[in-house]
Amino acid sequence: MIMAERVVPDRVVTAERIAAEAGFEKSCIPEVGRLLRLAAAAKPGGVVAESGTGSGVGTAWLHSGLGAGARLVTVERDEELARRAAGVFADDDRVSVLTGDWRLLERHAPFDVFFCDGGGKRDAPQRVVELLAPGGILVLDDFTPSTTWPPVFEGRVDELRLFYLTHSDLDATEVLTTPSSSAVVAARRA
Repeated sequence: MIMAERVVPDRVVTAERIAAEAGFEKSCIPEVGRLLRLAAAAKPGGVVAESGTGSGVGTAWLHSGLGAGARLVTVERDEELARRAAGVFADDDRVSVLTGDWRLLERHAPFDVFFCDGGGKRDAPQRVVELLAPGGILVLDDFTPSTTWPPVFEGRVDELRLFYLTHSDLDATEVLTTPSSSAVVAARRA
C-alpha cells in the first residue's frame, strides 16, 4: 500500500522559512501543529488565541483549522518576529498579530482555543485558565513525557504540569506528540 504524504499548509511553510531566515529555532513542531489545527477546527466560530507567535508557525497551523466565522489573535514580544509573522497573514483580516506582553491577549478573551506557548504558561497559570471560555480548549506543549504519577521532570515533581492536569476547572490529559515530547490538552468545564 502506498502511503500519501501529509500535507503541510502553505502558510506553515512560509512561516518556517521566516524562522530559518531569522535564526529562530523554537517553532511549533508538525505533531503539535496538527493538534492545533484540530483544536481550531473544533471551534469554527470561536476566538482563537496564541501566546508566543515566534515567526508564526503555530499561528499558521491554527489558521489552517480556522473557521470562516472565527478570529485568531496572537502576541509576540520580539518586534521583528511579530512584524514578519504579521506579513504571513496580511491578507486575512480574521488574524491579528500583536507585539508586546502576553497580557495584551486579555482584552480579546474569553478564548475558545488558547495555545499558550509563551508568556502566561509558567508565570500566570491561573490567569491562563481564567481566559478560557466555558468549553474552551487549552493546548500547552514542550513537556517531557513522564511515566509516573505525579509527573516528574528532572527528578522532581513537575508542579506546572500537575497544576494544569489537576486543576478543578479543567478536564485535562497529556498527549505524547513525539517519543520525547508531550502536550497538555484541556477543556474548561462549564
